[in-house]
Amino acid sequence: MKVIITGATGMVGEGVLHECLQHDRITDVLVIGRKSVNIQHPKLREVIHADFYDLSAIQSHLKGYDACFFCLGVTSAGKKEDEYFKLTHTITVGFATLLSDLNPDMTFCYISGAGTDSSEKGKSMWARVKGKTENDLLILPFKGVYCFRPAFIRPTRGLKNAHKFYAYVDFLYPVLSFLLSRYVCTLKELATAMINTLEVGFEKPVIEVPDIIKLSRK
Repeated sequence: MKVIITGATGMVGEGVLHECLQHDRITDVLVIGRKSVNIQHPKLREVIHADFYDLSAIQSHLKGYDACFFCLGVTSAGKKEDEYFKLTHTITVGFATLLSDLNPDMTFCYISGAGTDSSEKGKSMWARVKGKTENDLLILPFKGVYCFRPAFIRPTRGLKNAHKFYAYVDFLYPVLSFLLSRYVCTLKELATAMINTLEVGFEKPVIEVPDIIKLSRK
């Protein structure tokens, strides 16, 4: 299997890349990003591209892939809705639309978030924008589209892009996992679940935390 990953310099994308490079069935990994992940691996190829609003210069690199794990994202903190919409919906749906034209048999996995508003009508700005992004992805002509909604993610040890916050609360993970099991998963579980959609699929396109854990074990 050949996969494309975006957002690999962030915590989630780095974890997904880590699992893909170790997976026996994944033979080629293409990372598209604004800066290098600074990793050398025989499976890995990088394309550095600054402007995700204009993909014409890299279009020829995007053909012939089985999956895209879209982990690129930004926080809504301090942003107005139009700015957040462009950075979240416009970039994601634009990238996905191009991939659906080039690779109609592709599986597209999108990192969304717990609390996303599928109705697009709620009070939370980020949740509305994420909801519209999910909805517009789900109508694209891919083989499959899966929207993952993690909440608290325990980072994979040894990786470098986790926010410092996680280091301070890592000792609470067993307690959080027990008390708030519907909202807690590991980064390895999330990445493995995404990879497993390529081989076994899933019965629904919107994948919440309990589904992530279930799918990671298939």
